[in-house]
Amino acid sequence: MSTETAVAPEKKEVVKEAVPKEPLFSAKNKKLLTDPLDDDNPITVQVLGICSALAITVQVQQAVVMCLSVLFVMLFGNMIISLMRDVIPSRIRIIVQLVVVASLVILVDQILKAFLPDIAEKLSVFIGLIITNCIIMGRFEAFAMGNKLWPSALDGIGNAIGYAWILVAVAIVREIFGSGAISFPGIGQIKFLPASFYDAGYMNNNLMILPPMALITVGIIIWIQRSKNQKLIEEN
Repeated sequence: MSTETAVAPEKKEVVKEAVPKEPLFSAKNKKLLTDPLDDDNPITVQVLGICSALAITVQVQQAVVMCLSVLFVMLFGNMIISLMRDVIPSRIRIIVQLVVVASLVILVDQILKAFLPDIAEKLSVFIGLIITNCIIMGRFEAFAMGNKLWPSALDGIGNAIGYAWILVAVAIVREIFGSGAISFPGIGQIKFLPASFYDAGYMNNNLMILPPMALITVGIIIWIQRSKNQKLIEEN
C-alpha cells in the first residue's frame, strides 16, 4: 500500500520596489513656479486676464491688492479642486469650479471691505469679475483637476505671480508717467520723476491713465519679452 505525500508549492515572495518620492521642489515642480513668469505667462503668452490689466492698473496700490486677491483665490482654489478631483462628477465639474471660486471671491471681498474700504470701493466690480477670470478657471480645469495637492498649489502660486508682475509693471509705468508719483497706503505720494523733467517742460501725461495706454504698455512688454525669447514668436 503506497502513501502519496502532497508537496505544497513553494510560495514566491513578491518584493515590491520602493518608489522614490519626488522632492517637493524637484525640477518639474520648480517649472510650475518659473514657467508662468516668462515662457508661459498667462497675460503676455496665453493672452488671458487682459481686462483687469487694462482696468485696474491706474494705481499701483490697486494693482497690488488685485494681485494678492487673485493669488489667494488661485492658491486655495487649485488646492480645493485638487482635493475634490476624484469625487467631482464630470458633467458638473464647471459648476463645482464656479462655486469654489465664487466662495473664495466673496471671502476676499468681505475682507477688503472690512480692512481696506477705500480700495474695496474702487475695485468692487473687478473683484467680482475674478469669478470669471479665464486664468483661474483655466488652471482649475487644465491642471488642478488632474494633479495632486502640492503641484496644484505650486501651479496656482506660479500663475498668480506671473499675472501679478505684469499688472504691477503696467501700473508703475502708468502711474509714474500719468501723475509723476506713486501713492502708497499710509505714506502718501512719492515722486519718481526728477524736477528737471518738469523744468524742461514735461507735463504729466493724462493719456497714461486711460485704458488704451494700458494695452499699449502690455504690448511693449510682449515685444520686449519676445525679442529676448525667440521661441515665443509665433510663425505666420
